[in-house]
Amino acid sequence: MLVLPEAITQANTVACLAALTKELAQEGASDVVVDAARLTRFDSAALALLLELRRQALKMGKTFALRDVSQRLQDLADLYGIAELLPSKA
Repeated sequence: MLVLPEAITQANTVACLAALTKELAQEGASDVVVDAARLTRFDSAALALLLELRRQALKMGKTFALRDVSQRLQDLADLYGIAELLPSKA
């Protein structure tokens, strides 16, 4: 399982993506789950990061889902019309 940090903004997106991409490459499971419980500070860059992680997971033949998504993050994904690309897993 990949775990998002407390903050993902334009200021740290590149570093976060690099770290999470490395973890994704080492993930042995065919179902990639991203735990968003710790994520409390974010902007639209977080959505770009999640979409890129999803793209990479799908390219590896893996499924992709989010866990413990805050209502604010869900609302932002809805606003941008991409919520269906970032499914939640209970």
